[in-house]
Amino acid sequence: MGESRFLSKLRAPSRVPLLGARGAQNGTTGRERSDQLSERVQRMLVTSLYAQPSSLAIGAIATVSAAIVSAWISGMTELYVAAAILTIIAVARVTAALGMSPDSENNSTASLEFVYEIGAFSFALALGCTAAFTILTGMQTQVEVLMVANALGYGIGVSARNAGRLTISIGQLGLTCVPIALACFWIGDIGFIALGVTILLLIPAMISIAKNIFNVLRDSIAAAETSRKLADKMQVLARTDVVTGLANRAGLNHAMVETMMGVDDTSQLALIWIDLDRFKEVNDLLGHPVGDRVLSEVAKRLSGVTPDGGTVARFGGDEFIVFCPIADRKQAEMIASEVHCEIMRPFRIDGERLEVRASLGVSLLPEHGKDADTLMQCADLALYHAKVGGRGQTCFFNSSMSRDLVRRREIEDELRAALQRDELSIFFQPIVDLETGKIKTFEALVRWFHPEKGELRPDEFIPVAEETGVIVTLGNWITAQAARIAATWPEEVTIAVNLSPLQIRAPGAALGIKNALREAGLDPKRLELEVTESLFVEDNHSTAAFIEELSEIGVRFALDDFGTGYSSLGYINSFPFSKIKVDRSFVSGAHVGRKSDAIIRAVAEMGNTLGMDIVAEGLETIEQVQAVKDAGCNLGQGYYFSRAVPDYLAAMLLAQEREQDERQASA
Repeated sequence: MGESRFLSKLRAPSRVPLLGARGAQNGTTGRERSDQLSERVQRMLVTSLYAQPSSLAIGAIATVSAAIVSAWISGMTELYVAAAILTIIAVARVTAALGMSPDSENNSTASLEFVYEIGAFSFALALGCTAAFTILTGMQTQVEVLMVANALGYGIGVSARNAGRLTISIGQLGLTCVPIALACFWIGDIGFIALGVTILLLIPAMISIAKNIFNVLRDSIAAAETSRKLADKMQVLARTDVVTGLANRAGLNHAMVETMMGVDDTSQLALIWIDLDRFKEVNDLLGHPVGDRVLSEVAKRLSGVTPDGGTVARFGGDEFIVFCPIADRKQAEMIASEVHCEIMRPFRIDGERLEVRASLGVSLLPEHGKDADTLMQCADLALYHAKVGGRGQTCFFNSSMSRDLVRRREIEDELRAALQRDELSIFFQPIVDLETGKIKTFEALVRWFHPEKGELRPDEFIPVAEETGVIVTLGNWITAQAARIAATWPEEVTIAVNLSPLQIRAPGAALGIKNALREAGLDPKRLELEVTESLFVEDNHSTAAFIEELSEIGVRFALDDFGTGYSSLGYINSFPFSKIKVDRSFVSGAHVGRKSDAIIRAVAEMGNTLGMDIVAEGLETIEQVQAVKDAGCNLGQGYYFSRAVPDYLAAMLLAQEREQDERQASA
């Protein structure tokens, strides 16, 4: 896959721009961000006023109790009225503190502060005036001390408690202390004057302390807000892909978890896993900057076709995932189709026209799973089948894929063991000269006779071997075994071995062939390596080096299954092929007719002109043999001549030919 492999509503960073550009796009200036920060700090400072309403209640109970005791000692009606006023204000304040939640968005910062100010200033003024009244009326000393001490203690204590809002802190301190100081100066006695001066000096001292508390509190809150904002930004960055601006794996996981927590039994979701086919070639040929621009353009196109509430993520390399709510399976099919169409639209990068294909795997909730991990596994498996099926297509998950996967894993494990236990065998199918009827070549074909499952067909285990990399070991083993057996045949008989593209691209591929020839003692000219046309489409450079290195020592090459893949005369012109094998579909397929005859005739004429052998595969009847012979093919292969046989039967066929030649010679 390539950054193998081109998820209720979501609140994930699915379609946001790159974080570095978000501030500019929102038009947020540095001053505005500072103002927003100040507003949040102010909100938190005001919230501190409403913290622990129990302290308000305790302070109110203490001062109201002092007023009631003073009224009882003095017996003055005015003090009973003052106590009643203080009680009403205190109850109103505690009720407001309990009823107006600063956590509620319905309560604005200004309204919270205004309500608190009214209660705080009213209570402070009433308390200060009550204490001043006891001085002015010359009440008993114990009454004056009780009220003045309570008023001053309250003013000093509340100024520190409410330092989060300096205006309230200073206002309460002043409204409590100033009336007492004025009353002292009004009496004019030296002791009261000294008390008044002391109170006036106390006010700026407490204001300084309140300011210090306010600054520390404000700076701490601001620092906490800045840290929180930075943490949020880092979290978003950690969940965002830097190339495309989409969610990355972490962001995708976060979005999926949030979404899955909010779904109910009626919700339907689709997970589309997208893998860009052969995207590595874009990076290798045009460079990674161009590759990144292609990925960014793919991201924009995917975001454009993803329904509202969906998440688009870059899963890694050339893999993307679309996770979105759907109404039904039909909508999922439509979205997948739109995704395919958008990706396949040509790209224009720096004047270069690029075409990108993609394979898609789709899983659905709740049809294929009810949790994120299961959906991911199902989509991954569906994508695997889409790529195995020829790429450039969409596969929806079905339960048979799981069974196939289990089967493939069993085959993979057993194939490795089979190579060690010699359960594999090489069979040989003759390629016959249509003019003389003699065997010119044997094609080596691998057979697997499982001790428990019986014979396994090559189309069961060869694809698994290619997907898992076992094909390299298997291919080298086939070549070595075939070369060893061919060394015992007459020198004019050659051996043909099919090569997998993965085997050719493996490091030291040519060296493995040379070692097999050397150990078997087989002349390189007697070895033919059959390759398919898809090999040249996927990797031209390494293939050319491989063919050139072996051609230099005499190994010959044949183009297999000609006419079924990316047929191009350029391959025949560029590489030293000595043989072309016409695919069996032109000989014995369902659509055999005038067109197929014309194609065989054209290929044969071209091969004869270039001095190449033309092999017709799939010959089963004498009529087919005569038809391809008349069309110009000089070699034939198929059940008409012989099925693939073990090595001893191949040797017997060659012995029968020698005996026949000897009888003809003696006759």
